[in-house]
Amino acid sequence: MILWFTILQMAVALAGAATCLVVFLRKSAPNDFALGATLLAGVLLLVQVIIAIVAPAVGNAPAGDPLEFWMYLIVALALPFAASFWALVDRSRTANLVLVVVLVSVAVMTYRMQVIWG
Repeated sequence: MILWFTILQMAVALAGAATCLVVFLRKSAPNDFALGATLLAGVLLLVQVIIAIVAPAVGNAPAGDPLEFWMYLIVALALPFAASFWALVDRSRTANLVLVVVLVSVAVMTYRMQVIWG
């Protein structure tokens, strides 16, 4: 994994979590900012999948267990898209809390992937 890209992913996920928390505290349904931040975290994870496929081919193989890394990556990739779908279906303000939990989870899982890789 690329360290600066990992930091970028974590920063986007935590900023998105803060955005969703503000939307929740304003007592409103998930809006474009909350869903956009969540989907941006998902798109960055898609880029991470490409990086994880290409990196071993150019000599940057994971130091830890590849199976553990890929399981973290697959689950982390699924979370933002599933939570965004949830927030679109359930337009209550508590859907924002689901987005907060998912984005914090993605940040933690991204950190764990970096630890496994390096």
